[in-house]
Amino acid sequence: MSYDTQTSESSRLPIDLDRAAFSSLLTVTVALVAGTIILGVAARTTGSGLACDANWPVCDGGFLNLLPQGQPSFWEWIHRVVAMLAGFAIIASAIVAIVSDQIDRRIAGLVTAGMILTPIQVYLGRETVLTYEMTVLNFHFWTAIVIFVLFVVALVFAWAEWLTGKHVAIALGIGAFTVPLQVLLSPLFIQQNTPMTLTIQMGVLLTLIAAVVLAVLVGRTHLEAISSLGVIAAGTVLTVATTILSRESVMTYSPTLDFVYLLVAGALFLTLVVGAWLVHRELSASTRTREPLSS
Repeated sequence: MSYDTQTSESSRLPIDLDRAAFSSLLTVTVALVAGTIILGVAARTTGSGLACDANWPVCDGGFLNLLPQGQPSFWEWIHRVVAMLAGFAIIASAIVAIVSDQIDRRIAGLVTAGMILTPIQVYLGRETVLTYEMTVLNFHFWTAIVIFVLFVVALVFAWAEWLTGKHVAIALGIGAFTVPLQVLLSPLFIQQNTPMTLTIQMGVLLTLIAAVVLAVLVGRTHLEAISSLGVIAAGTVLTVATTILSRESVMTYSPTLDFVYLLVAGALFLTLVVGAWLVHRELSASTRTREPLSS
């Protein structure tokens, strides 16, 4: 990753964050985007999407009807609040990346793309309240996932200087751990899903996506073995398929779809476990090769 080593003496705006501060801002942004998605699941599964008297952006009580009156309205309201904070963080990240000469242009492009998608996501969020159509709900969900992935990629680039091959093995291990947990929380094993189980499942899914993104981006820099890189690539494809099938298995009851989801998830689990082992073996072999040179 390429950052300018010297701070620019002139700036188009009075914004001057060093690399660590900007990386921290991106970390907060990713956390807020993830929280928005998880709370969106909570709002949908509690039936709160049509709460607040189906008003948007106001709610159904308090000062100027801005505040919630009951528990369903609270879930919808808190989802909107966190989404608003995430929006501000997205805009702040994009502005800093654009005006700063210290920020990698790849990162600037990624966060700018996320900022462009944000007003579209806000409009889709509005439509989930005012129209509540399945097509709108799906677009709202997948747009949120795209924004999340864009900022996770940017975050990995921002922290790339401190990430090594060891982190690839750890990420693959974490990703593998999330797969069976996600399946156990799916309708395959829990016939009557609760808001709690579905929100946990979404948190687990986002963790899987972030882990695989890190493994792909850092792995291509620190790994050389074709076997390791190939398994990571296969894991990426299976992660995309698992994400899609996971969403469909929750939204649509279909034994055939559930069976396909189980097969793909099983293949993903094995792929990530094998990937973690291959990366660990490659790193161990590389360490043994370098040892005689340092003695």
